[in-house]
Amino acid sequence: MKRRFATLLGSLAIVLAGCAGMESPMTHDEPLENTYWKLTRVGDVAAEAVDNQREAHFVLHAEESRVAGSTGCNRLAGSYRLENDSLRFGPLATTRMACPEGAETEQAFLTALEAAASWQVEGQALTLKDEAGAAVAHFEAVHLY
Repeated sequence: MKRRFATLLGSLAIVLAGCAGMESPMTHDEPLENTYWKLTRVGDVAAEAVDNQREAHFVLHAEESRVAGSTGCNRLAGSYRLENDSLRFGPLATTRMACPEGAETEQAFLTALEAAASWQVEGQALTLKDEAGAAVAHFEAVHLY
């Protein structure tokens, strides 16, 4: 019995040593355009979804340079200009539904989009930055299918 256990333990050690030498799979940066970007932070505040409302997000549709999404309460649409790491939104339009919750997040999100001057994607995280390079909003890529 002890011999079997020792053999099993030795085999396990060999397998684990082999796995330790393996590199982790490479991660890639999500594309800025044609990706569903879910708002995770705006300014210093975590974005939280409100029951029975859409989550705050946007998608940049590359073919027509149009942005579409949700502020968490209202639908959002407009145009954007992308040149290298420079990104500008506008003009933007939203529907005008009254929502009992989430108005602060909506206003902060729209303000962040208006202030955006550049962007940075690392893996599945997007950061929008203002002219001074300060982060104004953070997003996470969401794969819908």
